[in-house]
Amino acid sequence: MNTNNAPKKVLVVDDEPDTLELVKLVLESAGFEAILVNNGMEALAKIDAGKLDLVLLDIMMPDMDGWDVFRKIKERNTTIPIAILTAKAQNIDKLLGLHVLKADDYITKPFGKNELIGKVRKLTGSS
Repeated sequence: MNTNNAPKKVLVVDDEPDTLELVKLVLESAGFEAILVNNGMEALAKIDAGKLDLVLLDIMMPDMDGWDVFRKIKERNTTIPIAILTAKAQNIDKLLGLHVLKADDYITKPFGKNELIGKVRKLTGSS
């Protein structure tokens, strides 16, 4: 568990409102604070504004896709863990995310509640 009693902050970046709400419900049920944004520019502003413990990042978004957002996050802060949360299940996308860009994890939609919570706990150092 988080020893300082403050919930770990997870930034969720997705252009689908239903996905944002679902992830928020799952995360909050496990004691995390979910910060929701629906585009890359908002995500970068949140990252610039304060301490986050994890970013869950969709790939397929209008204007600035998740790959571009990922690169811009790494330019700003190389220590924050980033997990790709996407419907793109092809091996080439997974290879790009995990091995080329060095994402901390790759979660495909649809995901199971326990799978998501387990991965978020691992990436935030919670138990």
